[in-house]
Amino acid sequence: MAGKSGPLVLLLLGLTLLGWGAEGRGHGRSQKEVSGASTVYLGQGRDMWVPMIHTKLNMSQISNHVISIKSTFQFRTFDPEGIIFYGDTNNGEDWFVLSLKSGFPLMQIDKEDMVVSVAGGGMKLNDGKWHTLEVSSHGKFVILEVDGMGGMAVGMQTKQTEGIEGDLRLALGGILIDKEKMFVEVEPHMDGCVRDGKWLNISIPWVMEADELWPCYENIQPGSYFPGTGLVIFNISGGNMEMALTFGEEKLGMKSTLNRLRIHFRKDYLKLVQDEDDMKTTEIYNDQASHPKSLTNYKEGRLAIGGLLGEDDDSVGSQFLTGCLKKIKVQGNDLDLDLAAKHVSISSYSCPA
Repeated sequence: MAGKSGPLVLLLLGLTLLGWGAEGRGHGRSQKEVSGASTVYLGQGRDMWVPMIHTKLNMSQISNHVISIKSTFQFRTFDPEGIIFYGDTNNGEDWFVLSLKSGFPLMQIDKEDMVVSVAGGGMKLNDGKWHTLEVSSHGKFVILEVDGMGGMAVGMQTKQTEGIEGDLRLALGGILIDKEKMFVEVEPHMDGCVRDGKWLNISIPWVMEADELWPCYENIQPGSYFPGTGLVIFNISGGNMEMALTFGEEKLGMKSTLNRLRIHFRKDYLKLVQDEDDMKTTEIYNDQASHPKSLTNYKEGRLAIGGLLGEDDDSVGSQFLTGCLKKIKVQGNDLDLDLAAKHVSISSYSCPA
């Protein structure tokens, strides 16, 4: 729901988190075609390594000897890490991946008989603004330009003859090779959007791995968006661990015997119920001047955000949150919801503004 935001919530948890990952939970894939100029939300639910859309063309049919190719598109995200654009020839033997790592663009290239090429740097792109990216190959160089300015150039030392022949495959939001082939480890899921793609200046259909493409919001703001259809679950295990909850400027104090905490989000306050006992209810208001502070020790369990946990190992949950959590922090660091068992409808880094 655009324009509807929840309160600023900081979960300061001294926890060892074991990410559950969403790999393998993809939906059935249809072979529907879409224009390469379409607006594509790369974070749409599917197997995390599978591209959102992809295409293939025979370069030999375009020209007898193609040396230089160029593609441009617009890209927007708040996500610091994920796969944006992929291309390969020779059925994946020669490949290229453009991704973000810590907000900076990262290019990885592998070509037969070539020294491994990896380049990262330039300007940070996870500022929530639309950027025009141009990826081009010129002989033994692959060049990335951002907003019309020189970005990165990667040289390829190879014995192969210059030129691109045979089938060229392109993909957005995933890769078409084994992930183990990548030189730099990258979390693949990207909460971002691509639009206005011009791929080799050729109008060719792309195949999408879904029944329909999810829309991108016109305006976004930083945060994790919960549309009211699911929740996020983290597994918690380890030794004695400390937990404290901060709401705005206030901190919640809890008894050391606490086994379960249910948090209800209200317009101006949080309502907390301990151990399913309505007699143990605490309300924290935005304008409270102070609140007792204490810590709770945890050995293992599950942390759910955006809904109530089901019984036992049930991960379906109920009473889902609709709104935007501006900040979720663990041990002082921003929590990466992509490392949890997350409902496909939840966006980790952006909310509608």
